[in-house]
Amino acid sequence: MSKKLKAAIIGSGNIGTDLMIKILRHGKYIEMGAMVGIDSASDGLARAGRLGVATTHEGVEGLSRLPVFDSIDIVFDATSAGAHLKNDKFLRELRPELRMIDLTPAAIGPYCVPVVNGQAHLDALNVNMVTCGGQATIPMVAAVSRIVPVMYAEIVASISSKSAGPGTRANIDEFTETTSTAIKAVGGAQQGKAIIVLNPAEPPLIMRDTVYCLSEPGDEDAIEESIAQMVGDVQQYVPGYRLKQKVQFERISEKHPLNIPAVGRVSGLKTSIFLEVEGAAHYLPAYAGNLDIMTSAALITAEKMAARIINQSEVSI
Repeated sequence: MSKKLKAAIIGSGNIGTDLMIKILRHGKYIEMGAMVGIDSASDGLARAGRLGVATTHEGVEGLSRLPVFDSIDIVFDATSAGAHLKNDKFLRELRPELRMIDLTPAAIGPYCVPVVNGQAHLDALNVNMVTCGGQATIPMVAAVSRIVPVMYAEIVASISSKSAGPGTRANIDEFTETTSTAIKAVGGAQQGKAIIVLNPAEPPLIMRDTVYCLSEPGDEDAIEESIAQMVGDVQQYVPGYRLKQKVQFERISEKHPLNIPAVGRVSGLKTSIFLEVEGAAHYLPAYAGNLDIMTSAALITAEKMAARIINQSEVSI
């Protein structure tokens, strides 16, 4: 591939640095243009400089002054929800055509989970990658809901406290709100709830996720097959994504319904899915699967966007 689009990453912390390394190693349609931070002493900026990537520690204002800015096509924002609102506004005024891939819970643009609805948003100027918990669990909710209507879905994402940086900790409220909304908007559930657990265990534990779906009665074999297919689809860009144990089913009778807040007394089929997400350890430890699935999802989304832009450009010539 001779033609690539240039990308800038805002946020030189763990997520941004891991994403940079992924692009440098595996970028097919995109390449690194700039790494942006606000801490001149950050490891991410230092590493980017050593790898020949243009850097600035003056935020998006500094990015706009870099010689490479006019050739940037895609910008990843790995900062915080509040910062992304400001970054998008600032850059949009200078370059309205920029594609923004938001790795924060800001949710300016549509929610994007690559294996579920990624193809639908390839022309969007700003897409939101939901959250790490959302990227891990929403595919499972969608796998159930494409077989049988899901009345309620609840996800519990357990991550090592060591893999939760300042941005993650500052966005806990946004995490639960954004993930809960995306469970409905992308996963297809009528109601959704998200819980995140920061596990302080030593040695650090790999990301674990539990997904509960309460649906109308359906074909359990078909649901299990749909889940297995979806796991295989996610593994195409997150090889460490896997079922931890066999899918469990429980029939909830009308005589003994579940009482769920905001839903009421419900009967039907309860599907329980248990996941583990091991990171690729490009920059972060393997236990930080929560960060790896975010950067991997963002990269595959950007690659598909770039391929579409390049192909349209070639067709128009």
